[in-house]
Amino acid sequence: MLTTHYLPGSPCWVDVSSPDPEASAAFYTGLFGWDLVSLGPEHRNYRFCQLGGRTVAGISPEGPARGAPAWLTYFQAPDADTMTKAIEQAGGTVLAAPYDIAGQGRMALFADPAGASFAVWQPGATKGLGLVTDAGSLGWVELYTPDPVGIRAFYQSVFGWRIEDLPMGDTSYPVISPAEGDESSAAAGLAQLQSGDRPHWLPYFEVADCDAAVALAQRLGATTQTQAMTTEGVGRMAFLADPFGARFAVIASSA
Repeated sequence: MLTTHYLPGSPCWVDVSSPDPEASAAFYTGLFGWDLVSLGPEHRNYRFCQLGGRTVAGISPEGPARGAPAWLTYFQAPDADTMTKAIEQAGGTVLAAPYDIAGQGRMALFADPAGASFAVWQPGATKGLGLVTDAGSLGWVELYTPDPVGIRAFYQSVFGWRIEDLPMGDTSYPVISPAEGDESSAAAGLAQLQSGDRPHWLPYFEVADCDAAVALAQRLGATTQTQAMTTEGVGRMAFLADPFGARFAVIASSA
């Protein structure tokens, strides 16, 4: 289960890049009820998205390293520079070399060998998200990749992840836990990429009612990628794209 006790290699932050941050802010505040705090022009007006004063995500202006509008998942790293060397040696690509976010932390942006973008975050004043798994906050992340078995070696060599194949109906689902955690620390999974799609990390946001969230998202300008579906023992979920094409999922998790 994703928590705010961030271990090395655990998902610790998500943000969405947008060509129009004001419009993206209107969409996500309308959908999730977020409050926004701008960090000002010195940080390119990056926005913290908050619930009850606790940060649940970020909204970033587009930048050359980010490519098309997309949600980006960050993983905790004790040392971003050391992690960059490990990622390069393992076959990853550096999209943005480590740099400081004035007093907040240090980050770097990468693509894995299949092309999925991700980031690492070396915490400073900002340790990570302040709220997860509650309605309106991050509940899970999932990597969609053409070779879920083959990609394991890359991420395990970089982050030391434990990956366990758990039964799910007639198949199994690879679940990721940070090296220093236990079974309760599982926070991510691996999924088969559909033919013709591009590899990506997908964030899941918790909602109280999946169908109501989908209907609201559509009214606000989202596109439905897959209709809402129920997975026994997991919850009811749907896959969406925001008005600029950034993909995310909503899930009403089983109790």
